[in-house]
Amino acid sequence: MVLGVRASYSDGKIKAPPKPCAGNQGTQIMVEDLFYNVNTRRKALKNPSEEYAKILEVVGRYAIHNSGISFSVKKQGDTVSDVRTLSNATTVDNIRSIFGNAVSRELIEVGCEDANLAFKMKGYITNANYSVKKCIFLLFINHRLVESTALRKAIETVYAAYLPKSTHPFLYLSLEIAPKNVDVNVHPTKHEVHFLHEDSILERVQQHVESKLLGSNSSRMYFTQTLLPGAECSSSEVVKSAASSSTAAKGTSDKVYAHQMVRTDSREQKLDAFLQPVNNPLSAGPTEETTGDKVGPPEGTVRPQDAEMEDVSELLETADLIEMADVQQDAVMPGGPSKSGHLSPEKALPRKRPREDTDIQMEEDNRKEMTAACTPKRRIINLTSVLTLQEEISNQSHESLQEMLRDHSFVGCVSPQWALVQHRTKLYLLNTTKLSQELFYQILIYDFANFGVLRLSEPAPLYELAMLALEDPESGWTEEDGPKEGLAEYIVEFLKKKTEMLKDYFSLEIDEEGNLTGLPLLIDNYIPLLEGLPMFILRLATEVNWDEEKECFETLSKELSMFYSIRKQYIIDETNLTRSQNEDSDSGPPPWKWTVEHVVYKAFRTHLLPPKHFTDDGNILQLANLPDLYKVFERC
Repeated sequence: MVLGVRASYSDGKIKAPPKPCAGNQGTQIMVEDLFYNVNTRRKALKNPSEEYAKILEVVGRYAIHNSGISFSVKKQGDTVSDVRTLSNATTVDNIRSIFGNAVSRELIEVGCEDANLAFKMKGYITNANYSVKKCIFLLFINHRLVESTALRKAIETVYAAYLPKSTHPFLYLSLEIAPKNVDVNVHPTKHEVHFLHEDSILERVQQHVESKLLGSNSSRMYFTQTLLPGAECSSSEVVKSAASSSTAAKGTSDKVYAHQMVRTDSREQKLDAFLQPVNNPLSAGPTEETTGDKVGPPEGTVRPQDAEMEDVSELLETADLIEMADVQQDAVMPGGPSKSGHLSPEKALPRKRPREDTDIQMEEDNRKEMTAACTPKRRIINLTSVLTLQEEISNQSHESLQEMLRDHSFVGCVSPQWALVQHRTKLYLLNTTKLSQELFYQILIYDFANFGVLRLSEPAPLYELAMLALEDPESGWTEEDGPKEGLAEYIVEFLKKKTEMLKDYFSLEIDEEGNLTGLPLLIDNYIPLLEGLPMFILRLATEVNWDEEKECFETLSKELSMFYSIRKQYIIDETNLTRSQNEDSDSGPPPWKWTVEHVVYKAFRTHLLPPKHFTDDGNILQLANLPDLYKVFERC
């Protein structure tokens, strides 16, 4: 016996000064006349037996959670405790004491934590051998007994694959979450809670419980029924059922829930990949019938031009009839054009130009070292400016966006500028113009001086191209800049001085008379929209920094990439075609859509390193997410 103190309280206030008394070690609290001043709440109390059962349930759960403390509960006047735990008992011992040996022998210890989500979890769950009609779920968050309907459903979803129908497990979980992340103002009794990052934490708990159940699935307990007299069961049927059950067990190792299920595979091709349109998908520019060895689309293809570019068709009505050739060979390569009018990859010949400079070498290479345009020969570039630009691209790349582009599934074109793609459970809206511009810029830098040639069937005079560009309001020409003829002549003379560098490094060929004869082949089966050629020639002479080597290569590559990118102002939507033109054209997809899906976005998978600024500049937008859609429909 030790000296103790006795005190009485009423309505939260002490009634009299504490008095010394004899007592045992510990604290004893006695509550009498409960809810004496709240008649409504007192009437809500049920009979003593039911209220006592609820007290036993709450105390028993706290006894399991606090394994280092001894708990004892008994009715007044009884000598035997209905709940009794020892201070040296473990959590499993307390579960055995309160819920029985059938539960304790099937327990699995669980525990995980995540610093990013700021939570820790520990506890015990039953394996697949134990099941009851009603789920027993003991949940403590920050050592307080609470309920979480979302967490209960998430875990029972995992058990649904292991337990018989309409049966449930025993669960005891203790979560430690930062108090600022817990919302207790969900229910008036503070019994149910929500917490920050709930979906991510539930997914993490699901994965951990799933892994623990898979690891404990080496043995199972089954209840069998004795065969009735006269019933037969062959041994082959037993073996077959056993084999099928083992196969099913293996198949559940990578269980995917409905809200995480991806129903497309980026590696699978769609049927229209093999059904190329009759119209030449490589170019959306003006076309005409050709004879002899010229490569071009079939007769009857009619395409109207933009209002501001009407004069371009007169100058370039045959300029887009392009054949792929070696730098030293103008003839069409063996094999000729395919029936559909496409240029086959083997026609993109290597540019074999040996150099004596010490900074550029020639070497044989395998397919892994081929350029984006399938050119099988490479020159090793050791120019510091080019290597610096390559390093800048690599340092600014975003790994997650690169993975998304590599494994995406193409959905469709919204417009020439925008397209929809799917990656896993998310739907994205991509700016095709900006992404293709970045793609061609990176190809120009990484495949520097290793391009094939797209040779124009008829040379395009630089003077006339410059005049067309100056007449376009986009050029910004004013009378203060001088006469257009003088500016056009200056552009021609200026670019003729740069002919050797443009031809050697960028495969941009200009003859002695000032005619454009060849363009670089950046990716196989792609020809730029030649309606933008006049403005490109103007910007080539005015927007490129020709004084510094690094800035020259960078700005020139950016101007080329802008010219090669998919731009909506140079593409006529099929809805604008007249009825007669629609009847003459093929019923398949328009050429620009075929090019975007099967050429440009295919190149995104392997050649594009998306920069980090694409995540916040609106060029890549997430439109939908399957798990979020499930939440929306669950509320309906």
